[in-house]
Amino acid sequence: MRLALQIAWRFLASAKRQTIIIVLGIAVGVSVQVFIGSLITGLQKSLVDSTIGSSSHITVVSEASDTYIDNYQITINNLELESDDISVISPVVNLGGILQKDTLKKEILFRGFDLIEANQIYGFDSKITEGELPTLLNEILLGKSLKNDLNLNVGDTIDIEILGNVRSLTVVGFFDFNVAVINSTWGIGTLATLQDIIGSTNDISAIEMQINDVFQAEVLAATLDQNLSNSNLKTENWMSQNQELLSGLQGQSTSSLMIQVFVIISVVLGISSVLAITVMQKSRQIGILKAMGIQDKDASRIFLFEGFLLGIFGAFAGVVLGLGLLYSFTTFALNPDGSPVVPLFIDPQFIALSALIALVASTFASLIPAIKSSKMTVIEVIRNA
Repeated sequence: MRLALQIAWRFLASAKRQTIIIVLGIAVGVSVQVFIGSLITGLQKSLVDSTIGSSSHITVVSEASDTYIDNYQITINNLELESDDISVISPVVNLGGILQKDTLKKEILFRGFDLIEANQIYGFDSKITEGELPTLLNEILLGKSLKNDLNLNVGDTIDIEILGNVRSLTVVGFFDFNVAVINSTWGIGTLATLQDIIGSTNDISAIEMQINDVFQAEVLAATLDQNLSNSNLKTENWMSQNQELLSGLQGQSTSSLMIQVFVIISVVLGISSVLAITVMQKSRQIGILKAMGIQDKDASRIFLFEGFLLGIFGAFAGVVLGLGLLYSFTTFALNPDGSPVVPLFIDPQFIALSALIALVASTFASLIPAIKSSKMTVIEVIRNA
């Protein structure tokens, strides 16, 4: 085996130009795999983060739209015991109201949160542009659009008409979610404030959750539905509410897979054809080696080792080239604010898998010339010489 490896290395070294071309061919194939795969994965992560990264993945609500969830802490405790995949559980009270300052009025959705838990979902502290989170009763945090529409400042007092009553609230800050609808319609308060408005500390509108694997939301929601069926509660999940987004993500994954499959096929065919020609080029040397006593299996191993060595060098060069392409793309393809169009995402497991596939493909491609060389006889070489 060692002799076959040494001969394979000498064959490759004796045809440096041909070897370099094959290595470059493999490298281009691997770099395309790494670049396309990483780019699409990064795009998918960016889309998921921007659409559902700061929102509830699964929400528990009452089956009757106008009914609160009572004794909600019992339900939360049961949910925590149900699955280890749930990372955040946050109760919320949602009420529609009308903000009024002087003659200006705006309809809003007043949302009361357990802000410690909800902050892990929505990231309120990173979205505050002015002021601070509400901590006391009758405090409200508003979107920056409402600040302009109602001519408000931090510390102002504003009235809200809600559930047929008027209540005065203190504006403690403003936020920017980079979503026009949220910035112009949300008001955020403490859970205690909203529960005080509805007159019950045991009732909430919904229980919002985030899970570790966002693509398991539909499966987990179905499991939770079975356990909640006796309590007049149901779940809503982001996957069932965003079918178009899911279809787009699946389409991206499919296109990426197809590209990678065809790249692998082209690499295999290229290596196989070049090594098959090499068998003919080296037929005299192989005949001499067989006349000297080398066995057929060792003659086969020569070309298997050639494919293996070409795969190693090609995979390494391809990974380096692919990472270079990724870095260049994220450096030069920028949004107006200077951020990358697609964030740089490097998955070591995917890169290792791409390199391994190239290595296996290169070795597999050498099977045909290996078999051909094993069947070659000394008499055949002499006859064709």
